[in-house]
Amino acid sequence: MVFCIKNLMPLVTCSSVDSGHMLRAAELADKSAGYTAPHPNAGCVIARGSKVVAEGFLYGQGTRAAEIKALEQAKELAKGSTAYVNLEPGDCHGDDSSVNALIQAGVSEVVVGLRHPLKHFRGRAIKALRDARIEVNVLGEDLQNRNIEEALRACQSVNAPLLYREACRIPFSVLKYAMTLDGKIAASTGHAAWVSSKTSRKRVFEARGRSDAVVVGGNTVRRDNPRLTTRQEGGHLPARIVMSRSLKLPEDANLWDVSAGHTIVVTQHGANRSFQQRLARKGVEVVEFDMLTPKAVMEYCYDRGFLCVLWECGGALSAPAIESAVIHKVIAFVAPKIIGGVTAPGPVGDLGMVEMTQALNLSHVSFEQIGPDMLISGYLHPIPDLMPIIPAMEATAPELMLSASDGPNIISFYKAWDAYGAFSNFSPHPIKMISGSGDYVTWKSVEHYYQAQKFEGVQDYLAQECIERIKSVESPEEAARIGRTLEKQQPELVRDKWESVKIDVMYRALKCKFSMYPHLSSLLVSTAGSILVEASPHDLFWGGGQEGEGLNYLGRLLMRIRAELLEDDPGSGRINLSSRSSIV
Repeated sequence: MVFCIKNLMPLVTCSSVDSGHMLRAAELADKSAGYTAPHPNAGCVIARGSKVVAEGFLYGQGTRAAEIKALEQAKELAKGSTAYVNLEPGDCHGDDSSVNALIQAGVSEVVVGLRHPLKHFRGRAIKALRDARIEVNVLGEDLQNRNIEEALRACQSVNAPLLYREACRIPFSVLKYAMTLDGKIAASTGHAAWVSSKTSRKRVFEARGRSDAVVVGGNTVRRDNPRLTTRQEGGHLPARIVMSRSLKLPEDANLWDVSAGHTIVVTQHGANRSFQQRLARKGVEVVEFDMLTPKAVMEYCYDRGFLCVLWECGGALSAPAIESAVIHKVIAFVAPKIIGGVTAPGPVGDLGMVEMTQALNLSHVSFEQIGPDMLISGYLHPIPDLMPIIPAMEATAPELMLSASDGPNIISFYKAWDAYGAFSNFSPHPIKMISGSGDYVTWKSVEHYYQAQKFEGVQDYLAQECIERIKSVESPEEAARIGRTLEKQQPELVRDKWESVKIDVMYRALKCKFSMYPHLSSLLVSTAGSILVEASPHDLFWGGGQEGEGLNYLGRLLMRIRAELLEDDPGSGRINLSSRSSIV
């Protein structure tokens, strides 16, 4: 038997069956790509020996956990089975529901592909499962041999955005370009439609759907007038980011049409203020920087909660992005064409290198034929190995901590997978609200209910259809996209006086959520004495803004509910609904 020197624990041999099931879990984890925004990708396979009895995957932020879906499908077959998860469970229910489900189902073993990269989840589920006397084996720690290499690589790859974000404190960034066989991305005239084939362009649309944002420079806007959409009906739409120091951009451009997707223009402080105002009137978001650099923009994207960013810029922007180490991966479509031209542009500008020995080498390079083109991809910076900083398996899990950057008396939350993500209106907690007819209606999340209320009581087919679509979709993100899109495209369908009642609508939904889930009310009460801040840097109404300039109404409502909890029942943290008006 082989022993791990560090922990003096026996290492278990990983069989080809284990490896196959883990590869399947990683494959499942990737199934939501393009449908919802990037999020921690989780897949679960329940197996008895070589036989798979159930599967599940996390669909999006604020949806039911992969483990819970798989266990519900497995039913009684889960007892005595082995669960294979590509990522250590780390849901945002606030009650360790995935771990509890695995324990209650009676699984005998859990095989984990990766410990969770996020510090507030890392090691917690593994310790809890082991404390419940369930055997837990982690690839690369407890399971060691050649069989695990492919499976471990698949687990790392499917959550590369999360690993890079946690290790580098910026989103995982991919540089994409298409070039001819002689290395040109356009003719000397600037004409570039099209370098690659239709099949390759379809793959680009898929890459956009996997990204939180797509970045281009001012030259691309002026020369190509791109749309940067995914060309798919429904599904996730990435933000379109334009970097321009001078803001010498066209008055009319496809990217200024925000009905096709949200556009953010990032620029130097004070640049072309009149043009900024014209963009703002069109619904384009403008963000100013003291120094506009690729690193500064990526740090801003990190603050917005982005996991993955796709760069589709020309050489003038790709070069400084590479130099500043914000590009982690490159995907290049090489077309079997020769265009020539001394002045025809290439994909990467001057990097200041004068010898071939200075060239940047890619790792884990892959080749794939896409129609007539060749797709070459590889990593400029290897996927981060967080193993050295992951606590040993006997270490206790870290408790939820206050945001150090905000000060000792401020608790920040934003994404549903944050330490206090259970406070988010996107958290996966269904609520029951009384409808206009007096019946209770179950909504999949607070955000589902909130978006539907924009059109409540409006006697119009489109408004009523929108409400039904919001009810039917699985993720809060989809509910928000449906509601916001109709509100933007047909504002006349929004109910009267919505702006004056929306705070009360959110309050009632949040109050219902914390009354239905005792563990949430206990968590909220535990923050007594702290200021709660919804940390969205761009939502200046519900969030606190980038520098505290936001109104933070979501945080205010939570503190109001917390005060009511303490007033009604200081000992248990439960709302005494009988002493207050009913939730409607």
